[in-house]
Amino acid sequence: MTPLSPLIVITGPTASGKSALALTLCKQFNGEIINADSTLIYRHLDIGTAKPTPQELKIVPHHLIDILEPEIPFSAGQFCREAEKTIIDIEQRHHIPFLVGGTMLYLKTLLYGLSTLPTASTEIREAITKDAEKYGWGVLHERLKQVDPKAAARIHVNDPQRLQRALEIYYLTGQAQSELFETPKQGLIQQSHRVLTIAVAPQDRAVLHQRIAERFDAMLQAGFVDEVAALKKRPELHATLPSMRAVGYRQVWQYLEGEYDYDTMREKAIAATRQLAKRQLTWLRRWPEIQCFDPTKDDFLTSVENCIRDFLNNKN
Repeated sequence: MTPLSPLIVITGPTASGKSALALTLCKQFNGEIINADSTLIYRHLDIGTAKPTPQELKIVPHHLIDILEPEIPFSAGQFCREAEKTIIDIEQRHHIPFLVGGTMLYLKTLLYGLSTLPTASTEIREAITKDAEKYGWGVLHERLKQVDPKAAARIHVNDPQRLQRALEIYYLTGQAQSELFETPKQGLIQQSHRVLTIAVAPQDRAVLHQRIAERFDAMLQAGFVDEVAALKKRPELHATLPSMRAVGYRQVWQYLEGEYDYDTMREKAIAATRQLAKRQLTWLRRWPEIQCFDPTKDDFLTSVENCIRDFLNNKN
């Protein structure tokens, strides 16, 4: 019987230090990084995504970064297809694939499949309603055609409730409603790989909150507002695109629209990032067979390295 190939997942809440850890581990264990963050796939979203620097990209091969323009939709199903092809390519080079990122829907769909639809979001529904009042439901139906042509074909332009729900699902998950219905419940990767999932998460929530605030302040100092302002000038981009609704980008966009002042923008962006981290931690608490490590501990790196060595040496 052919042994299953190893696959290592590095995940955790935003600002926990996943990327830095992955770089170190890939150098040591002959690995390549497959991005599993829904914002890093987009070109021109650099500062606000904490995208790896050109120097870091040279240290270890990275995949699924800067592959699309920000107006182009990208679903969890598409991620799975691209990730599966990339995993095969990496293994043909006799390297170990490291899936790295915090978009839990991408990881969960790839590993285990997807069986449930997301719950309603009042905030997103209100944004869709505002767009409908401003542009009309016909324009929103055209948007649905771009991201989910199957749903658009069965939903009439004069059916705002179903139209709103289909768009809401896409904005929440990055995946078409019709594709969610069709996604198999069993992840294909689980059938062909041994998977080690490592979560990086400080036990002290205050430490994570401090890291989030410090990182966002560093983004502002690096020119994040100017980055969003340049994106905002592009006529093909609008505030309801998944790329522009990403945490940080949404708040800066609203600041540039004059919805609130600079200090309020900063507070709202940090609060939204904390909420994202909370949701990510909730996902992780439900994750099967996960190994959790606290990056603030003195033996953090040694413990993770030993965990990976044991995993790679255990062929069963």
